[in-house]
Amino acid sequence: MGGCVSTSSRRTSGSMGRREEVSPTCCDIGFCGQKRTKRTFSDHVIALHHLPSVPNRVFTNGKSRSSCIFTQQGRKGINQDAMIVWEDFMPEDVTFCGVFDGHGPHGHLVARKVRDALPLKLLSSMNSCQSRQNGSGQTCFKGSLKAADLDKDVSAEERLILLWREAFMKSYKAMDKELRSHPNLDCFCSGSTAVTIVKQGSNLFMGYIGDSRAVMGSKDNNDLMVAIQLTVDLKPDLPREAERIKRCKGRVFALQDEPEVCRVWLPFDDAPGLAMARAFGDFCLKEYGVISMPEFSHRLLTEKDQFIVLASDGVWDVLSNEEVVEIVSSAPSRSSAARMLVDSAAREWKLKYPTSKMDDCAVVCFFLDGKMDSESDYEEQGFSSATIQSYHSGNAGESDDSCHRSEPSLQRNFTVRPSEESEGFGNRRPHPEEFEGNEDTVAGEDQNWLGLEGVTRVNSLIQLPRFSEERPNP
Repeated sequence: MGGCVSTSSRRTSGSMGRREEVSPTCCDIGFCGQKRTKRTFSDHVIALHHLPSVPNRVFTNGKSRSSCIFTQQGRKGINQDAMIVWEDFMPEDVTFCGVFDGHGPHGHLVARKVRDALPLKLLSSMNSCQSRQNGSGQTCFKGSLKAADLDKDVSAEERLILLWREAFMKSYKAMDKELRSHPNLDCFCSGSTAVTIVKQGSNLFMGYIGDSRAVMGSKDNNDLMVAIQLTVDLKPDLPREAERIKRCKGRVFALQDEPEVCRVWLPFDDAPGLAMARAFGDFCLKEYGVISMPEFSHRLLTEKDQFIVLASDGVWDVLSNEEVVEIVSSAPSRSSAARMLVDSAAREWKLKYPTSKMDDCAVVCFFLDGKMDSESDYEEQGFSSATIQSYHSGNAGESDDSCHRSEPSLQRNFTVRPSEESEGFGNRRPHPEEFEGNEDTVAGEDQNWLGLEGVTRVNSLIQLPRFSEERPNP
C-alpha cells in the first residue's frame, strides 16, 4: 500500500488527459522507488475546476468499483444531503468516502461545498504534515523505519496513524475557516455534518462531526453477520459535548413538544435550536461551544470485515445498526444495496412517524473486498455504470459553482431573553477552540454513549425558512 502526494509538477504535454512528470516529493508508505501508475495530488490540483469529471470519483446516485451510493429527497424541501466515494484518492489502494448532511437555509450548498473541498484539503494536509515531520523537501516515509528516522520509538503504523490524525484535524479546521470567509455563502445559521473515512490497505481512518454515522458489517466467530458502530453521534446530550457547550455559555435543552431531542441554543435567545454539538458552519454558535474539530479513530481491518455503511441521520432515525447491516447483506445485488436501504428507511418513516416529514437520506455502501456486481446485474436494478442519476432535487453534476448563485442574506434573530435568564452572561466564557487542543480525546469516558436515543426530525429550529428557492439557470 502507499500514498504519494505532491504539490509541484511539470507538464509533459499540453493535454489535460496526459500523465505528468511529478517531483520526487511524496508521502510514501512502503511505496518509495516504485513506478507510479495512479493519480497523484498534482493531478488533482489540475482537476480542481473539473471535479465532476475526475475518474473514479462518484458523487451522485451510482456505483464505483467497490461501492454504491444513493440519496433521496425527504419531504422538507430541497435535498440537503451530499455524498462521495473517491477511489484512487491516493495511489495504491486508498479510497475516500464521505456523507454530509446540510441544515439551515443554505445547508444544501454547505454540504456540497464540503463534499468537494474537504477531500482536497485532506490530501493537502497529509502532504503538509509529512513534510513538516521529515523537515526536508524529500518527504519519503517508508513502511519500515530505520535508525535515520526522526523518532526511533514510534513504529511505522503508529506514525501513519499520527499523520492521518493530524491531517484530519487540519483539514477540518481549514474547511470551517474557508466557509467562514466564503464571499457568497452565508453560514451564520447553516451548516453540515460530516462522516468521512479513508481506507489505506488494511487501515481504516475515520474523522467525523455531527450525527451522521458509520457502521461496519462484520462476521463473528460463528460466521454470522454483526453490526459494529464505528462512529459516535455527536449530539448535544452526549455528556462531554454538553459540558463543553455549557462552559462556553451555550444552552442545551429539549423543547416540551419533543423531549427526546436535545438542542443547542444561544445564551440570550431561543435560537437556533441546533440538534448536534459539532458541525461545519453554524457560526452563530461557534462562540458558544459548537465546534468543527472532528473525532478521529483508527481501525485495523480483518478478513471478517465485509462492508461499511455511511449514512445521514435520516436513515439512523428509523433504522437500527443491526437492521441496516441486515438490509445491506441481504440485498439481491451489491449494486442495489444503497437504494434498498434508502427505500427501507422511507417505509419506516411512514410507519413510525406518519405525522412527521421524512428527512433526506444519503447512503454510501463500501465493500471492503473491492468487488462489485457485473454490469448486467447492475443494469437490472435500473442504474447506469456512470453516475448519471441525479439528486431528486435536480442537482446532478453540480459543483462549487452553485455557491455563487444569488442567495438572500439571513436575518439575525435578536429576540432577547428575560434578564434573569441572562444573569451571569457577562462572565468570561472559554472559547470553543480551547477545547480543540486535546486531539488525543476520541471517546474517553463517553465511549459507550452512542447517541442513539431520540429522533432528530429537524436539525435546526431557526425562525427562518429551512431553505431558499434555488433560481433556475438562465
